[in-house]
Amino acid sequence: MGQLADDARALMTATADVAGEKVADARKRLAAALDSAKDMAGRVRDRAVEGARMADETVREHPYQAIVIALGVGAIMGCLLARRRSRNDD
Repeated sequence: MGQLADDARALMTATADVAGEKVADARKRLAAALDSAKDMAGRVRDRAVEGARMADETVREHPYQAIVIALGVGAIMGCLLARRRSRNDD
């Protein structure tokens, strides 16, 4: 995402001296899209940090339940992967 934003900014800089209504309109739309993407990335990052914080608190409050849940999920995934592998071997 960062590389795409850098490329878009470079494109805007490269076309700064190009005259024309269509180019100016495209530059405005690109700038608006970059701002929107930056805001969205910030919101996603904030939600991820909050989710990680809540998960950490929950695991610290209920460590044994977290271990049992992780063990159960791992066992289910192991069974599913083993079944899938045995079907592919046939």
